[in-house]
Amino acid sequence: MKPGNRFRLLARVCAIVAVVIAAKLAVHALGWEIITINPLFSGIVAANIFLMGFLLSGVLSDYKESERLPGELAASLQNLAQEAQGLALAKPGADATPVLRASAGLADGFLEWFFKRKRTAALMDDIDALTPLLAAMEGWAQATLVARLKQEQGNLRRAVIRIHTIRETSFVSAGYLLADMTTVLLSLGLVLSRIEPFYESLFFVCVISWLMIFLLLLIRDLDNPFGYYERYSGADVSLEPLRTASSRLAAMAAKG
Repeated sequence: MKPGNRFRLLARVCAIVAVVIAAKLAVHALGWEIITINPLFSGIVAANIFLMGFLLSGVLSDYKESERLPGELAASLQNLAQEAQGLALAKPGADATPVLRASAGLADGFLEWFFKRKRTAALMDDIDALTPLLAAMEGWAQATLVARLKQEQGNLRRAVIRIHTIRETSFVSAGYLLADMTTVLLSLGLVLSRIEPFYESLFFVCVISWLMIFLLLLIRDLDNPFGYYERYSGADVSLEPLRTASSRLAAMAAKG
């Protein structure tokens, strides 16, 4: 996570915890602390942390996979362009320019798609548009080369479908609902609890609520590693491999 993104997450957590602390101060001033802390309360806190640990382990598996996907897209696009360029060098009559331009356009299209400025269906149409271009190269290339190019085209489709699924699907929605409700109820219980002396009460309210809220926001952020279009998304995977590939492909397409 980049430092700026980390600060953004911490700022959100601190803002919510500040509201909880303000509510605690108001409740104490009004004398509304009606709950007595007992071992059952600490058990509920532990159960909620365990639930968040389960959610965190689930989203981390998808996140680790997601870190590789932009690089795989970049590699497939560059493989397409390099194979086409190599064919043009080996066969002087072969024209690799259409494939090079299509690969460069796809790289830009992927970047637009990640920021939801392009629909998935339109991106899949762009990938399908490679089919006639690859078919036109069969007259110059061996069947094995064309098969490799079509395999890279299939890899692009597979990666796009996987990214779309990760981006649009939430991990265990019922688990999020339970974690949300438990965190809210526990924060309310901390606000209404009576702990003496009062400064110890403020300390425990601050630490426990900060831990639960931080975990909850972190899990939700990690659940969508491609949230570049979301205002508060901070834990997004890097698109640098795809940006680098876009620049290289644009240079290759310009040279022809």
